[in-house]
Parts: sequence; C-alpha cells; structure tokens
Amino acid sequence: MDETLLRSLTPSVLGVLVRRGADFAAAEDAVQDALVEAVRVWPADPPRDPKGWLVTAAWRKFLDAARSDAARRRREDLVDEEPPPGPAPAADDTLQLYFLCAHPSLSPASAVALTLRAVGGLTTRQIARAYLVPETTMAQRISRAKRTVSGVRLDRPGDVATVLRTLYLVFNEGYSGDVDLAAEAIRLTRQLASAVDHPEVSGLLALMLLHHARRAARTAADGSLVPLAEQDRGRWDTASIAEGVGILQTALARDRPGEFQAQAAIAALHADAPTAAETDWVQIVEWYDELTRLTDSPVVRLNRAVAVGEADGPRAGLAALAALDTSLPRRTAVSAYLHERDGDLPTAARLYAEAAHQAPNLAERDHLTRQAARLNTHLRP
Repeated sequence: MDETLLRSLTPSVLGVLVRRGADFAAAEDAVQDALVEAVRVWPADPPRDPKGWLVTAAWRKFLDAARSDAARRRREDLVDEEPPPGPAPAADDTLQLYFLCAHPSLSPASAVALTLRAVGGLTTRQIARAYLVPETTMAQRISRAKRTVSGVRLDRPGDVATVLRTLYLVFNEGYSGDVDLAAEAIRLTRQLASAVDHPEVSGLLALMLLHHARRAARTAADGSLVPLAEQDRGRWDTASIAEGVGILQTALARDRPGEFQAQAAIAALHADAPTAAETDWVQIVEWYDELTRLTDSPVVRLNRAVAVGEADGPRAGLAALAALDTSLPRRTAVSAYLHERDGDLPTAARLYAEAAHQAPNLAERDHLTRQAARLNTHLRP
C-alpha cells in the first residue's frame, strides 16, 4: 500500500467533496473513511484510477452519513449527482483548500491549526509543538474550529497572511520533524507566488529555498544530525541558493519589510559565508533585532541569543538567554552550547544531557546525547 500516494490525493479528494456541497467536517470524515477502505481493499484489488476510486468512495461515505442524520435529509437530493466511475480531473485543489480553511469565521490561529491537521497532514502533537502549547489544548482548539465551520459554506476564502503562516509551519515540520513535507510546502508556495504579488510571499519562498538548499548536508550517512557549522558546504544546492537570494533581493527592494523577508535575509547570510568562521554574525544580529521588532517571538529571541553569542562572545549570549523563559523549547540546548563556548564544560555536559531528554525527535535527542558524551569524555581524569 502506497501511503504517500494516499496522502498526496487526500487534499484533492477533499476539495471535490467541498465543491459538491459537503461541509468541511463531514467531507473530512468521509475522506478518512474512504482512506480506511482503500487500505483494506487496494492490496488485493488496486484501482486503475486511485483518485477516481477515492472520490467515488468518499462521496458514497458522505451520502451514507447524510442519510443517517435527520437534520441533513435535504442532502439526499445529491444522490443522483454521484460522480461517475472513471478518470477524475487532475486539478490540484490543495492551495484552494488552504484558503478555504482560513475562513473569516475562524481566528488566524484556529484556521492555521485546522489546515495543518485536515489538509497538511500533521498530527495534533506536531501542531501543538509548533505552537508551544500542550497537545490537549491544541486538540480542543482544532475541535472548536471544526465545529465552527461545520455549519457554514466554505465559499469565503481567508487572507494570504493566514495561508502563509500555515505553509511556513508545514515547511518547518517537513524540514525538522518526522514527516517529509518540505517539498510540498515549496510547491504550494511557488503556486501562491505566481498568483499573489506580495513581498512576504516572495520572502517565504526565498526562505524555504535557502533552508532546503542545505538539506543534503544536514545529516550524516548514519542519519545523525550535522550542525550548521560542521556541514559540508560543497553539498549545498547552489542553484536553490541563487534562486532564493534573487527572489529575496527583489522582495527587499520593495521596502515593505516582513518577518519572512527578515528570516530569509538571515538564511542568505549563512548561505553567503564560504565557511562557518566567515559568517557575518553582526549583520545576522541586526536582522534578528528587526525580526524581534516584527514578531516579538520567544523563538526568535532564542535564536538571537545564539547569534549574539557568536558576534559578541558566549557571555553576551548567555546574558541574552537569561531573559527568556526556562521552559522555552531548545533553550537548554542553547545554554549548553554557550556554556561550552565559554569553557564551562561540566555545566555544558549536564545541560546537553538535560536537553537530550527534552528533544522533540529522535535525531535531535541522539545528537545532544553525543554532545554530552563527548564532553564527559574530556572531563574524565
């Protein structure tokens, strides 16, 4: 069973049901039921047209549910409109669904969470981690969003800013998490950039390309993480870097600054350095100052502390770090790194071990564990 194929077809099938009159929550349930049926049936009897099979199966699931609900008896008239068997249209509805999920009846945060769960394919735990909230809190937020849109027609698309935020979080999960969604996020952002003339759309596309250009160098042959300073820069994708820098320069020239342009500028400075030692950390700190002004994000302040530690020395970085909440994810790992650079190896080893226990994924946990073990080896008499 090709789970990747099923996941790639889900948004398009969901879009067909929504356009045919199904409210979003009911359409999502029907598509999920059809996917379960596909997992059961396809291994023994694979369809010639997977998308057409899913559209037909999901529509039948939706109609069955509608008939069983007295409050939805009016939808029985849609039975005659069941799509016929055969090839389904090849149109990609994913970006349209992103806009539909960003419905004006939802707050931006709820719209992003709903889209990530229903269209982006992320788990509630992954979304909660991105928002720095407990999983139960995020589950309640998504449930409320589903209830809100269940009684409305999704014919009033949301704004670009909400869609950009969603694409950004999908890319981040694909880039650093357990699910490979980065390439899909880039594809959709390209579509958006071709349809919407806005510097922040260009900024996000540039940011994605610049980060994705380093992907091949981020892991060693054994799957372990390779920190930015230790990466083989010869493995970076220079074509993607050149494209990203070009897109960013055009966006910045419009003098309408935004957080994605600022993040892309930081990524471009990293990409421009021939070696880690030649990185322009002073300018990176300046861009983090601008990003802090734009977002006041605790994650931005955490990254700024690292940059300050590189530009002005580890003690300056630790001073910047001291102002941040101790519960902030990855704060302990940053503290360990800065203490190591300051020469306090016992404290750094202890903090690396603590950070390993807090790591959000296996690769990061293994990396931090190795860092602690490396320092402990040096500390042994």
